Amino acid sequence: MTSRSKTRRKAPSTTSTNVWQPHAYQAVAVKWLLQHACAALFLDPGLGKTSITLDAIMRLMKHGGVKKVLVIAPLRPCYAVWSHADGGELSKWDNFAGLRVSLLHGKGKDAAVAADADLYVVNPDALKWLVEKGHLETLLKNGVDTLVIDELSKFKHASTQRFKKLKPYLGRFKRRWGLTGSPASNGLLDLFGQAYVLDLGRALGTRITHYRFNYFLPTGYGGYTWVPQDGAEEAIFERLKDVALSMKATDHLDLPDLVESNIWVELPTAARKVYDELEDDLITSLDRDTVTAVNTAVASMKCRQVASGGIYTDRDPDEPWAPRKTAFIHDEKTEALCDLVEELQGSPLLVAYEFQHDLERIRAGLARIGHKNVPFIGGGVDMKTSLMLAQKWNRGELPILVGHPQAMGHGLNLQAAGHHVAFYTTTWDFELYDQLIRRVWRQGNKNERVMVHRILARKTVDEDVIKALAAKKRGQGALFDALKARVRGRRSS
Repeated sequence: MTSRSKTRRKAPSTTSTNVWQPHAYQAVAVKWLLQHACAALFLDPGLGKTSITLDAIMRLMKHGGVKKVLVIAPLRPCYAVWSHADGGELSKWDNFAGLRVSLLHGKGKDAAVAADADLYVVNPDALKWLVEKGHLETLLKNGVDTLVIDELSKFKHASTQRFKKLKPYLGRFKRRWGLTGSPASNGLLDLFGQAYVLDLGRALGTRITHYRFNYFLPTGYGGYTWVPQDGAEEAIFERLKDVALSMKATDHLDLPDLVESNIWVELPTAARKVYDELEDDLITSLDRDTVTAVNTAVASMKCRQVASGGIYTDRDPDEPWAPRKTAFIHDEKTEALCDLVEELQGSPLLVAYEFQHDLERIRAGLARIGHKNVPFIGGGVDMKTSLMLAQKWNRGELPILVGHPQAMGHGLNLQAAGHHVAFYTTTWDFELYDQLIRRVWRQGNKNERVMVHRILARKTVDEDVIKALAAKKRGQGALFDALKARVRGRRSS
């Protein structure tokens, strides 16, 4: 896959049948972008945010309203959606085929900045390079006048480096559009950074501290959990009404029913002892290795690891460079996953994991029942392999595909085959949880229902995680409060 495309593709034939024709709701969204220089599309996955945006860009380019566009998107969508790669929106529809794309990633990324293109596509983590090398300044001087941020939620935190690097340049774009299907998965606090990127503070103010105190109250563990004041939700939405257009897939698409089910396992006696000690005292010993939880956040993560079957042990302070060691705790979740695979009798299953040792136990357990070398998408898997595996899944060639939500949550469409999703370790991050499910639960899935199987350990932090997800409170504060309440209850019983 090349890093850039310098040549304009042949214009589409006027008799082609492969021309993008917007549905009624998509036409509304295109009009919204055309009428708003600062605009957000809060559209569920599957509603066509990319095509809507491309259509608006093409219309404005035709009349001189847009010259060149900088697109900031997660790495996988950079390759799979915003390029001419097979399956992407630009290759799928003839009316977008003429757009020249320069992908600012890989070995040729410095040269790609100088390419004469219509769209310059970069991932958020490369903004530091883009700014510090002077490339963003070059793009602006060479005619880039429009900013499109795909997955706007990547800019929800104003304290992040990506936000700070982009902030000084925001006012130099004539148009700033943001796209996301999960604008407030962590609650309404997430909206501040996203709104600022688009309107420079006109809707929700210019300081996150003012936004907090105007609309929220501190509560929960350590006072770090902020809950909306009475009437805050309505007030915030009123402030955003001229910025954001929101649409839900269930209102516009004929989707399968979504059914969530829990598969419960019990911790073995030895594992229960380790878990309770870690949860109570934040320290436990495993043979010769020691696991220490220095604060509640780390304790929560370690408790989730133990609940799933393994744990990273502390590094030797004399060898901080040494690879992390893993202590095996139990295989209850692995056995439950294997039972589910056999129960499905070959129906494709997408399995989500959280920790690297989860992946190792999953693949080893599946190998024991005849599924050797099960493919996965996660750390260490390159973009080409990820896209190849997605294509094989959609062709029905993979009975099982394992993936990490961070690696699969954006840019992959997996609806063509299979309707079963399993969480080996359920993430408390609602955005990642929701986005992974929506890789399968989207337009084009022909099944009557999509089944989400959550493998959970009883009387562990797993219970608190699903409660937080049910309330759509992704913040760790809510998780910690639930964790503390349950521990107090166990101690008093």
